[in-house]
This record gives sequence, structure tokens and C-alpha cells, in this order.
Amino acid sequence: MTRTAFFISDGTGITAESLGRSLLAQFENVDIRMVTKPYVDSVDKARQLAEVIEATAVRDGATPIIIDTIVDEQIRDVIRDAAGFKIDIFSTFLKPLEEELATHSSYSVGRTHAIGSDDVYMDRIHSVHFALDNDDGARTHQYDKADVILIGVSRCGKTPTSLYLALQFGIRAANYPLTEDDLDEDGILKLPKALAPHRHKLFGLTIDPRRLAAIRHERRPNSRYSSMDQCLQEISQAEGLYRQLHIPFIDTTRFSVEEISTRMIAERGLMRRFSPR
Repeated sequence: MTRTAFFISDGTGITAESLGRSLLAQFENVDIRMVTKPYVDSVDKARQLAEVIEATAVRDGATPIIIDTIVDEQIRDVIRDAAGFKIDIFSTFLKPLEEELATHSSYSVGRTHAIGSDDVYMDRIHSVHFALDNDDGARTHQYDKADVILIGVSRCGKTPTSLYLALQFGIRAANYPLTEDDLDEDGILKLPKALAPHRHKLFGLTIDPRRLAAIRHERRPNSRYSSMDQCLQEISQAEGLYRQLHIPFIDTTRFSVEEISTRMIAERGLMRRFSPR
């Protein structure tokens, strides 16, 4: 039986969806269809959604799960009357906090994901621009301004991790690809000259060769670049370099970009310029 979960908000829905997905991820044996409904910011929209929820209950033959961060009491009352198992995040947590802090919540829509401080917003923008400008070894002369420099073979996850670090934490992340141009005369991978002065900032990424071959095959099918032999060789050389120079590294095969980033922050002791959104 499929259960449907609705993540409902009168704002972006990011908070409801993030918490909802985290909770529901613990139930691996249940088939859950997840539906996000942002900007339910009027009673009319709430009533329309309530009808959808009722129809979903009939279709599924099971009660939908409703996880919401609705601030407006009238809108919340409409959703509360819909046929569903409800987790009202704000009423569950804000009321006890109001009692503990001896003050009332502002009950404002969208405060979590608003721009907020101009300094924080500009830090985010500058960090993303830095990641884009320093992607794939583009501007090695800016490495003195980097908080971390990701290294690894092509298609092992350097770019998405760099952008995630920038967007979520304001970390200035550059990345540099390890290629055959970095092999010495004996076929051993050596540290590129551009990276040598910044060894203390390096963090390596690696990946299962079979996974790497599959990713590369989507980009360049039936090529030397995507062959298993080539992927095995490159990964072996990269990991050998990491171990030789004591460069910390992580296998990205089974980790999400969120996990890769937070593990890297913890291991490198990187300073977050702001908390994730």
C-alpha cells in the first residue's frame, strides 16, 4: 500500500519538506509518495488542498500524512479538518518555546528562508561566485583565498560539493582535477605545482571505479575516458597520491553531497560563515 505525505506551508515549504523527508526516511519498508505544497497562503487555497487530500485518502485507501508549517490560524484550521494524520510543526514546538522563553513568537511567514542579514546574503553570493570562478582548476592564482581545495579525478563529485559548501555554509571552495598531465615519467601521479603551496587546504575525493565508469559512460559512451581500465587506473593513482602525501579524502560513492560536505567540514575544521538554509 502506498501512503501519501503532504508537506504544506504558507511559505516556501522548504522547512516542512526537509523535516518531513528526514522523518519519513526512517521508514524504509513503507512506500511513501511525497508531495510538497508551498504558498498555501489563503483559506481558498487551503480548501482546495483539503479536497485534494480527501481525494488522495480515497484513492490510496489510507490516511495521508500531513506535515505543515502553516502560521495563519484560519488556514491551519482548514488543513486540520482534512482527513489526514497531522504533524503541525509550529504548534508542536513554538508553544513550548514560548513558555520557556516567556515571550510570544512573531508567527511570521518565511523567516527561516528570508534573505535576512545583508552580510550573510552577500557572503553566500560571493562564495558561490568563488566556487564557479575556481571550478575545474580554472583560476589557480586565487587559491590563497580558498578555504578548501577539492581534488580528484574527473566526475567524482568535486563541482557539486564545491557549490553546496558555498551555498549552504559560505565556504569558499575551489576544485582541481587530477589528470594524466600530472603523471611523472614513471606513470605515478604527482601533486600539481599549482597545489603545492596549498597542501594544508587540500581535500581528496574518490569513488568506486564501477560507479565512475557508469557516470562517464553517460557523458562519453564507449570511450577510453569511460572504460573500466581507465577508471581503475585513475582512482588507484589518485588514492595513492592521497596516502603518500597524507591528504584526507572521502569515498563519494554512497554519500550524498550533504554528507560529503558535512564530513569534510568536520574533518578539516572548516569555519562556516553561516548556518545552512
